[in-house]
Amino acid sequence: MSLVGLQSTLAEELVVKGTYQGENIYVKNPFAPSGVGFCAYEVTVNGMITTDEINSSAFEIDLSVYGFVVGDEVNIVIRYKDDCTPMVLNATALQVQKPASFESISVKDGLLKFTTAGETGSLPFVIEQYRWNKWVKVGEVRGKGRNQGNTYEVKVRTHSGANKFRVRQSTANRKVQSYSKEAVTIVASAPIKYKATNDEISFSGETMYEVYDQFGGIVFKGYGSSINISTLTKGKYYLNYDNSQDEFLKR
Repeated sequence: MSLVGLQSTLAEELVVKGTYQGENIYVKNPFAPSGVGFCAYEVTVNGMITTDEINSSAFEIDLSVYGFVVGDEVNIVIRYKDDCTPMVLNATALQVQKPASFESISVKDGLLKFTTAGETGSLPFVIEQYRWNKWVKVGEVRGKGRNQGNTYEVKVRTHSGANKFRVRQSTANRKVQSYSKEAVTIVASAPIKYKATNDEISFSGETMYEVYDQFGGIVFKGYGSSINISTLTKGKYYLNYDNSQDEFLKR
């Protein structure tokens, strides 16, 4: 028999079945009992013999070379010698993953904390902040993948006034996403101001910023107290900074 996303032994064959999720498979491959060579001697993917180098104590089955798209069925067969058994280290990589649920979220003094449950894999969590009338990605942390409660802490940069944050997680194919509730913190510092010359934009303090051209293309993005704009061509540009939006003319 064979189990989706799990390994089963069938008389010198190790079978792993599931669906492609965009990840490769990793195998621990012990020495053969005879002391000559290694345990696994052949690997097939959907009936095709792989060209991966398997003559080592650990090897990777590269699924990206088969042109799979997420959701395609995958059937891996690892044939091995008597009296030894290779081990698939991440068989759950072929399981359909679901985004986690969020138990709590809070932000204080530039530290965002959130807890999750129901993680089905080490999928990334994306931290977003509401700035400039849109949600902006401001960080990312790799999920721990444990089904029980997990706690995360991420440093974030705040702006003057009310700051809103949220966290989202997507499946590998991005078809399913889950979002946390919004966490809000108020920063009482004075709003950032700026001055623009033809060569530089200087801010009254450090801030996240974005500069767009008149066609909506981003030309600068970062964090700091100034932007060198001497290389910009003449024309109108749009500036996002702190929690404000403005425009300036490059002459």
